[in-house]
Amino acid sequence: MKICMIGLGKMGGNMATRLCRGGVSVVGYDRSPEVLNRLAQEAGVIPSASPAQAVAQLVSPRIVWLMLPSGAVTENQIAALTPLLQPGDVIVDGGNSNYHDSQRRGELLATKGIGFMDAGTSGGIWGLQNGYCLMVGAAPEVAAIVAPVLRILAPAPDRGWAHVGPVGAGHFVKMVHNGIEYGMMQALAEGLTLLEGKREFALDLAGITALWQEGSVVRSWLLDLTAEALQSDATLAAVAPYVADSGEGRWTAIEAIEQGVATPVLSLALQMRFQSQDESGYGFRLLSLMRNAFGGHAIKDSREKS
Repeated sequence: MKICMIGLGKMGGNMATRLCRGGVSVVGYDRSPEVLNRLAQEAGVIPSASPAQAVAQLVSPRIVWLMLPSGAVTENQIAALTPLLQPGDVIVDGGNSNYHDSQRRGELLATKGIGFMDAGTSGGIWGLQNGYCLMVGAAPEVAAIVAPVLRILAPAPDRGWAHVGPVGAGHFVKMVHNGIEYGMMQALAEGLTLLEGKREFALDLAGITALWQEGSVVRSWLLDLTAEALQSDATLAAVAPYVADSGEGRWTAIEAIEQGVATPVLSLALQMRFQSQDESGYGFRLLSLMRNAFGGHAIKDSREKS
């Protein structure tokens, strides 16, 4: 079996490598020649100078798998690929696209007889070794074409991947998955902050998280990763208190508003990430001014040393 993979960054490169190890011939393209050459040497990816050259090496039905940033980059690549493909060929978007975009793209490609699959992909940098959790949306006939690839990428051929619904459903499920992820991470972070703050007990956070890995109801892969990190450095002195947010956390909150569904944990976890990104602290400065205005409370001078 031979497929094309466009976008060979951390996720795409590892996925291409896993496919090669599973016996699939992967024709790869990436805007970085260095990345492409490294994967050619280390994993056996067949390098291509352009997406058009990559597609030309495939046989029908051709599968082109995209691992690109959401938005304009993915949009433009699909537009560029469309004239190169024929009815029966398939484009798979394995990035974190908005499910509304996936629905629109699927409808447009269907008018040309080209199949489309939106593949919500989870597993991070560990997917190469452990396999990826794949939540895919597609028409049944498209899912059948791509299924052999999904079986290799997943942790096992019969688990870790699912055709969850029509086009758009894969990215929708992945969006909610990421919203839940935000909430779980926030809960662990808050709880461990409470433990760290009880200085009189001199609690060993690395030891406690390791303890929770054994039989506890809060054991999880996130806890495993946290415990491993704390074993190396429980003070986190070198880590800046800044947490980025992906588009999917925002889209989940918007979806909850549109459905009128209460998701306070997921939404607040997103808001906390926004707060971590606020380097100016303008809102907190305003709060201090308000307290001073109505109650005469002292304002701490920002030039004073803590």
